[in-house]
Amino acid sequence: MQNKMGRAVLLTCDYEASAAFYEKVFGFERLFDMTTNEGQRFLQLGDKASNVGIWLLKAEGKEQEARVGNQTAGQPTLVIYTEDLDQLYQNMKKLQVEIKVAPVTGPEYHFLHCFDHDGNEIVVVELIEQ
Repeated sequence: MQNKMGRAVLLTCDYEASAAFYEKVFGFERLFDMTTNEGQRFLQLGDKASNVGIWLLKAEGKEQEARVGNQTAGQPTLVIYTEDLDQLYQNMKKLQVEIKVAPVTGPEYHFLHCFDHDGNEIVVVELIEQ
């Protein structure tokens, strides 16, 4: 039996603003976008090739709204891998993405920490082949 990662779920107050962030900054595509007859929207973004991505859900009620941007109690919410951290970092600066930790270089990796539109902390990593 093989198991695969599907989607990470993120609460948001604004579907379009959150989606625009992941589309502009990371180049993610809309994998699925549907609204049910009851008004519940299912918006999934990610990489079509791997079909791994993020499922945005609208925060409903005070408890969920309080969790937007703080779903992991101050710890990073996502790790995103890139093939070119320097290029992505330059794009982030142009787009005025909030950076928490500027690029750090190690012997086998480069990484940075940033925040998405909702305030979720993201670790972005480029692995260096040895």
